[in-house]
Amino acid sequence: MTLIASVLVGLIALLHVYILVLEMFLWTTPRAMKAFGTTPELAAQTRVMAGNQGLYNGFLAAGLIWGLLTGAQDVQLFFLACVAVAGLYGAATANRRILFVQTVPAVLAILTVLLA
Repeated sequence: MTLIASVLVGLIALLHVYILVLEMFLWTTPRAMKAFGTTPELAAQTRVMAGNQGLYNGFLAAGLIWGLLTGAQDVQLFFLACVAVAGLYGAATANRRILFVQTVPAVLAILTVLLA
């Protein structure tokens, strides 16, 4: 179960690195606009805001990676909880799909870390 937990935590960390790249560096590209449902005009207007969001996603990824490298389950659980709460907020305020992209995987990872 420890391997499964580590793989899930690692995949969630990679997801947040990917989101960081989309939000900080690729926000105005067709790929990011499709992923986030924005128009070229909206993407241009919100580029700085998206970069800030990307930085926060990077912090989530860094915390998860830190937890993996040190084997600290408490660190992993803290950052997984942050991901889950951010996903709940995003699903409630922005797009329901976020619930399935962020919250559900984070909760599954939390359960596997607790069972490991």
